[in-house]
This record gives sequence, C-alpha cells and structure tokens, in this order.
Amino acid sequence: MNKNENKNKFIQFVCLLIFISVLSFVPNKALANFDLNVDSAILVDAETGKILFEKNADVELGIASMSKMMTEYLILEAINDNKLTWDQTVEISPWVAQLSHDAGGSNVFLQVDGTYTVRDLYEAVAIESANAATIALAELLGGSYTNFVNMMNQKAEEIGLEKYHFVNSTGLPNRSYSGNHADGTTTDDENRMSARDTVKLAYYLVNDFPEVLETSSIPMKYFQGDVVTDKSWEQCLEDWTCMKNWNDMLYGLPHYYQGLDGLKTGFTNLARYTFTGTAERDNTRQISVVMGAESIATRFVETAKLMDYGFNNFEKIDLFSSLEVPVVKGKEREISISPSEPLITIIKSGEEELYSPYFELDEALLDEEGNLVAPIEEGQVIGWFTYDYSGDNTFTYLTEDGHNKERVTIVADQTVEKAGWFSLTMRAIGGFFSGIWTSVADSVKGIFS
Repeated sequence: MNKNENKNKFIQFVCLLIFISVLSFVPNKALANFDLNVDSAILVDAETGKILFEKNADVELGIASMSKMMTEYLILEAINDNKLTWDQTVEISPWVAQLSHDAGGSNVFLQVDGTYTVRDLYEAVAIESANAATIALAELLGGSYTNFVNMMNQKAEEIGLEKYHFVNSTGLPNRSYSGNHADGTTTDDENRMSARDTVKLAYYLVNDFPEVLETSSIPMKYFQGDVVTDKSWEQCLEDWTCMKNWNDMLYGLPHYYQGLDGLKTGFTNLARYTFTGTAERDNTRQISVVMGAESIATRFVETAKLMDYGFNNFEKIDLFSSLEVPVVKGKEREISISPSEPLITIIKSGEEELYSPYFELDEALLDEEGNLVAPIEEGQVIGWFTYDYSGDNTFTYLTEDGHNKERVTIVADQTVEKAGWFSLTMRAIGGFFSGIWTSVADSVKGIFS
C-alpha cells in the first residue's frame, strides 16, 4: 500500500469519526421501546385517558404519600358539595398535635389550642405533604378516622379502581400511628395501588377538580401565610413556618421541568420513591406515575424522561372539518356537515395520514336505503363523528368510555328544505328517462362493439 492510499484511508476514517460525532449531537426523539429505571410506570393523556406508555402498570405496589391524592379528592368533593367550607375551623386532637411534631415525618406544627381552617390544612397537605394535617382533615370529614378510610375505599370502587388497598389517609405505615390506626387494619399494614389505578385517581382528580393544580403548583409557602418569594428553597428548609413542596420539578426547585404543576410525591421503605406528575405543553396535558425509584433524584429524572417521550412523540391535531353528503327529497341534493366541536385527538407524530373520518347518521333521519332525507335544519344534530386508524399502534384508555372522548356529534351546516311535489315529480321523470337513455346507449354500444 503506497502513501497516497494510506492518506486516503486516513481521510476516510477521520470523516467517519466526524460523521458519527455529528450524529451523536443530533437530538433524537425517544423511541417507543425506551426503558425507565423504576419498578412500574405509566403515562396518559389527561384529556382522554389514552395510555401512551406503560411498564408493569398492573403490579400492586406501595404508594406512600401519593395516597394523599385520594384525601385531596374527598376534601375537594366535600367543598364542592357544601359539606365543608374553606374557612371552617378544624379541631386538633392531642395525638394529631403530637404527630405533627414528629421530626421524622413531613409535617407542619399543630397545637391543640391552635386555630386552623380547612384551607390551612389542605394547603399543608398539598404542598408540604403534612401527615398530621391530613389526619385532622380526615377526622373532620369522616366523623371518625375509621369512617374516612372507609370513604377512601368506597370512592376508589366508585371511580373504577381495581388494584387498591387504603388503610389510612397519609400513606405512612400504620405502625407510625402509635395505635391510632383505623379499625379493621393492622399495625404492619400500608397503602398499596397499581400504577394504572394511581394514574386513574390522578386523572379524576385533575379533571373533576382542576383547582387542585392551583395549590400543587406552589413551590414554597408560609404555613397560614403568603407564597414565599424572599427565600431560596434551601433557606425554606431551615424555617419551620416555610412549606417547601416535595415536588422538585416545580419552578425554582432542583429538578424544574417546564409546564409541570403537580401532583404528589411519596416515600416509605416499602414503596421507595414514588411520584405522580402532571405537565402541560402546547395545550396538551400529560399525567405520569413512577413507582419504586431508587432515590429522590431518580423519580424526577425518570419522570422527565417519561414526559419527554410523550411530548416529543405525540401531538394533538384537529382531524376533520366538514364533509358533503347526499340528501334526498330536498331542494338541494347535498348538504355540508361538520363536527359540533373540533375532533381533537392525540396521535403518534407522523401518523396523520393513517387517520380517516368515520361517521354514522341518525337512523331516524334516514330512509330505507340509508339516505339522509330532507327537511334538515341548520345546526341540527344528525349523527356522530369519530375516526378510523389503519396503523400498527394499539392504544387503550384508562376508562371504559375513554374512546367516547374522541367522538363528537355531527351537525348540519345549512338548512335544506323539502322539495315541492312538482320538483320531486320532475326528478322522478328525469331519473326514469335517464335510465332509459342509459339502457339504449348501452345497447347501441353493444351493436358496434
């Protein structure tokens, strides 16, 4: 091999290295088969409940303080039903006050003779994940702690959860209750759920009571005071009156993620590190759950990875606008129809051409041949729209009626009056002679063919 050949080989090798280096710096969208460093995970579209990713989502695991999402749901429901008011004062029992001073747990300090409103304690639950405050609210709403735990399990059944086990309102192991745990539960028991049921609970919480995000999105707040603007999060941790949100993905906290505004972290030895997150970007909201992470940082890093997968690989589009369909016995022979509202659906990026409109018309408006019959009024509901998908991805939903969230009614864009008897008669005659002419023409063609 001569010098020129060696030189050419070297140049080719350098070019290959440069090409590989360039590729390594090109941002790639996450692949569908990417993995997460957690025991269980799931990602859903918050509007439809369409499942975008799952890993071991049906395994029942410890959920720790993610349990407080059920407590929040019941409190917000009680407020909405006027069973509680935000300004209502809450009695603090001696053992709840004692628990609130437990240095090993997440709490705000409470006193038996202190004055606290439902709003004060709810904010402590949603921001600080305060255990004693959670119990105080449970005792208030349930009348007894045992009754509140029963309410949690009843609500779980009502919203269609399948793999759940609630023994307390906090997510702590029952042994932390110093013998004050709910009747019918054991000292060694702890709350458990699957990732699928955890995200379903979050799905109902966010959709039924979107105001939950107004509180869960607060990075720091003084207990019974204002939102913190004069301290860093490190300084907040040193001030017992300052509640720092355990959700480090909020703005100004160590693992900030754009658009993320909730929902709930958790940790016990059984559950390890868990997190239910929700974020909104470009009018698309996602909800994720990770369970069994090995560290505080891991649960946020893996959540970011999961959220990135959803935002980078899926998009929401308005699939269809209007269509023309035939109408019989009308002054016009076609009518324009449209969805009553935009048919927005979340799809895998690049698959738009795999979706086609599918619609059915109201049978009461059709004749025996399936034709739409005049008269039709502008704005009249005449059927419903959805879509056909011809791709390979199979998407399922959190709820049985999830597909109905990607289905809208069809309305008429215009009025089509019924044609008069003379017009209908002339059409019939015209159709008759047209049929004869077609038959004659075919016969003539046959002679000369």
